Formats: sequence, C-alpha cells, structure tokens
Amino acid sequence: MKSYPFSALLSRMRYITRWGLMRAVRQENLAEHTAETAQLAHLLALLAQHRFGAQVEPQRVAVAALYHDAAEILTGDLPTPVKYSSELLKNAYKELERQAEERLTALAPPEIRRPLGRAVCGGDLNEREKKILKAADRLSALIKCIEERQSGNLEFASAEATQRAALAAMALPEADYFIETMLPAYTRTLDELKAEE
Repeated sequence: MKSYPFSALLSRMRYITRWGLMRAVRQENLAEHTAETAQLAHLLALLAQHRFGAQVEPQRVAVAALYHDAAEILTGDLPTPVKYSSELLKNAYKELERQAEERLTALAPPEIRRPLGRAVCGGDLNEREKKILKAADRLSALIKCIEERQSGNLEFASAEATQRAALAAMALPEADYFIETMLPAYTRTLDELKAEE
C-alpha cells in the first residue's frame, strides 16, 4: 500500500524554531505558534461574527490558521526582516511558499488533496477572514514579544512596537477589541488570572 507522508511532515513543525535572528529567553517552535494562531483566529472570527456582525465562518478561519505556516516545513522560517527586505525578495518568497504548499498537499492521499490544498493555501477565505488570520498571526507574535519583555528580555522591544503598529494599521475591530480587553491579561501571573474567576 502506498504511503502518504503529509501528516508526518506536519508533525515536524515542532522542530522549526521561530525568531531565528533574536535572542529569546524561551524558544518558540512553529507548532506552538500555529496552535496559538489557530486559537486566536477562531476567537477573533467569533468576535467578528457575534460582536461586529461580520460574515465570517470561525471554523474555516481556524482550519486555515492550522495550516498557515505549513510551507515552512519545507522552506524553513525565513526571518521577517529578510523576507520583507525588498519587493523582489518578498515576491520570490511568496512564490516559494506557494510551491511548497503545492508540494506538501501532493503528499496527501489523492482524494483529499483538493480540499486540503484549499485549507493549506487559505483559498476558501473571504477578505475579512484573511484579515482575521493575518491579525491572529500578528497577535501571536505580539504575545511572544510581551512574554519576552516580561522575562526581562528587551531584544523584542522593537518587534513588539512593529507588531502593535501593524495591528493598529489593520483597523480590524475584533483585533482592536482583543488588544483592549484581552491582551492586558497576558502580563498577569497565574494567581492573578485565577483571582478573576
């Protein structure tokens, strides 16, 4: 019987370290980032739908978030300053990611390649859902920056400011709401969080 390595490759996300150019107090891997981004994307989509009346499907956004960095299994995590250093490099990397997504989905059983490919490439998302996914990705990075600052590491101060500015520029009501009402809790201790139950 033929073997399909798609899932085995996905499981290797835990070996891909993020923030390669930064000194981190705690290393973060791609699997952790992906799980957090999917949770945040689902939450943001629920807020968009129920608080702001947006036409979004939270489950579809969460599934796309689970695969949003899957290409990095084949490409590695290229640091953001390098990836966006020029329009030429940015476009070349986007094409490399697209090819990696196609190669990856080709390693799944044939009968699920098409729907899986849409999830991996985010092809089913409407424009608001795409913005929600991008905001969730940025929020995950912002949370990492806050965690590092809370640990006394100022290496992430500039990245934190960049993520905050990018999120503000998105003008996405559900992300703004999260930042105002939920993000401050990330600076609290476990005992402080439990005291608010």
